[in-house]
Amino acid sequence: MATTTPDFTIGIEEEYLLVDKDSLALAVAPEGLMEACKAELEDQVSPEFLQCQIEIGSHVCRSVAEARDDLRKLRASVARQAEKHGLAPIAASCHPFSAWRDQHHTNKERYNDLRRDLGGVARRLLISGMHVHVGLPDPEDRIDVMNQLTYFLPHLLAMSASSPFWQGEDSGLASYRLTIFDNLPRTGLPPKFWSWSEYQRSVDAIVDIGLIEDASKIWWDLRPSARFPTIEARICDVSPRMEDTLTLAALVQSLTRFLWRLKGQNRRWRVYDNFLLAENRWHAMRYGMSNGLIDLGQRRIVPFADLVEEMIALVAEDAEALGCLEEVERAREIVAGGNSADRQRQVFRDAIEAEASVEEALRGVVRHLIAEFHADL
Repeated sequence: MATTTPDFTIGIEEEYLLVDKDSLALAVAPEGLMEACKAELEDQVSPEFLQCQIEIGSHVCRSVAEARDDLRKLRASVARQAEKHGLAPIAASCHPFSAWRDQHHTNKERYNDLRRDLGGVARRLLISGMHVHVGLPDPEDRIDVMNQLTYFLPHLLAMSASSPFWQGEDSGLASYRLTIFDNLPRTGLPPKFWSWSEYQRSVDAIVDIGLIEDASKIWWDLRPSARFPTIEARICDVSPRMEDTLTLAALVQSLTRFLWRLKGQNRRWRVYDNFLLAENRWHAMRYGMSNGLIDLGQRRIVPFADLVEEMIALVAEDAEALGCLEEVERAREIVAGGNSADRQRQVFRDAIEAEASVEEALRGVVRHLIAEFHADL
């Protein structure tokens, strides 16, 4: 019997930080803001762990073009409602200068439990991410694709990196966010499972012991979603520019279809040990795109532009079938123009060269992030 091709539906979740438009420091989301957003967007918007955060989620979309319309509506609504309270959203994974000690978690049962379970680690979770869901109805396919797609996670991270600053200092990393998130349990690269039943047994073991309520407390960089029949890529920093978000989502969607399609040809992408993949993950965290990544087949570091060309060639057929080839090919623009971490550092350098103080230069970075959030709306 012929295998039915999945629809590879797509869903995007983004977490934004809210800043005061005058001081440009982080600000608490007032109750009126959340009420107004919920009245307009219903269950597509929700508070996040910290009171200075807000989370949005697209509908289940059949294409990246459909996701663009939904994401534009979501971003525009949050920005419009925030403006009424003297606030502005930014889509960056770390605020350039606000301190985590000054932030407080949202008074909600799930977050109260999280604060209790994680202790002091939770206090430092002043980070935001972007998640991409791709529909795969067969759970065995989700496990099979997860094992292979893990190889490409460092590539996605390098393009998305938007957290070079932490607590008013340049961290020296392109994505400082993951150094914070990796302090949590059940994070990092997903382990290898060779069947859905093996994965389920492992999850059930810690659920039955009472360590977690369900698989939603598993926060790997890539996982089978606990709520939906999807594979969920969680590696990316959140992108200030909406079109960058859509390019990353298109790559995840196209790679998923590509890897699923290989199975029908009795082929698969080589599965490497996490020891090697973690080295590439670190390289992407530290350098973003600037120092290339390791090509594990060639056993050498390859310029990132070459890796992107190879990735586009790999998934071109699938991107064409999914109607997102233009968005996939736009990855070249990200390489040419730099990721958000590169742009933030350039804004900071330009301000310092113009004899601004460090504090004013960092505020300039926040202004830049506000402008980029609004650019595609």
